[in-house]
Amino acid sequence: MQININTQGNETVATLSGRLDTPASIELAEQFDILAGKAGGTVVLDCSQLEYISSSGLRLFLTLRKAAATKGGKVIVRGINSDVRSVFMITGFLNLFEIQ
Repeated sequence: MQININTQGNETVATLSGRLDTPASIELAEQFDILAGKAGGTVVLDCSQLEYISSSGLRLFLTLRKAAATKGGKVIVRGINSDVRSVFMITGFLNLFEIQ
């Protein structure tokens, strides 16, 4: 699992690639803390290269969303594939995030 974070102005884009399973979630927790620090603006989670997401990965997304709500920012999830979309639909996350 890899994450690449780029900030331009008030928008931070995090490109996720690989499988966001439990071990990867533990490894990426620090990176998501960095994103939470930028959550006063717009944080885009580019999931076009994300193959899989577990409940631990969903927890990272939810924690980031809560940080954004507290700071007046927003989180956009972009480019999810059909498998990840199914997980979002089953868990109700499609209603929690702006999906592009």
